[in-house]
Amino acid sequence: MGGDSLRAQVAREAARLMLEGGQRDYQAAKRKAANRLGVDDRGEMPNNVEIEAAVSEYQRLFRADTQPRYLAELRQAALSAMRFLDAFEPRLVGSVLHGTADEHSVVELQLYVDAPEEVGLYLDDRGIPYELGENRLRVSSGDVRMFPAFTFMAGEAPIELTVLPDRMVRQPPLSPVTGKAMSRATIKALSKLIDANAAAAETAAAE
Repeated sequence: MGGDSLRAQVAREAARLMLEGGQRDYQAAKRKAANRLGVDDRGEMPNNVEIEAAVSEYQRLFRADTQPRYLAELRQAALSAMRFLDAFEPRLVGSVLHGTADEHSVVELQLYVDAPEEVGLYLDDRGIPYELGENRLRVSSGDVRMFPAFTFMAGEAPIELTVLPDRMVRQPPLSPVTGKAMSRATIKALSKLIDANAAAAETAAAE
């Protein structure tokens, strides 16, 4: 660590906190990392893209034997949940899509329906217990809103459903990492991603 900049050290410590402590909030992880390292200069604070890169690097160095398995399992859980919720035009977002998910991660799905209570009724009718909450999303550079969220367990995988208005299927929220339109995957796109990764793993195993 001796040759690293303070900025890189904060990014690495924030990544460690997110991976080892299950911290999901970039800002909270960044603040805690800075406090631990005694850094109070805002100019030494990494942005979220740098922290995400540090997360990927940490996993490559220290979790290469376990993280791919967790990721594959969570993507399969996501695919099953999306098929189950197909009526609500589900989209996968977050770490399970980006490839940085681990044993602490939640499958994050966005559903699109103007009446959020329809999601609750759908789960109730199928006997699925859930917790109701809210998620904070940035819909434009100056507009942050709260949206209903339903969380339930699918086997051992936690599934979090954020319910957005129909029109937002064409106007995604902004990513907390890049500040640009959030990357999302449909059922078809996720299925292709799973197949491609499985094929790559088979090729690597055969070499």
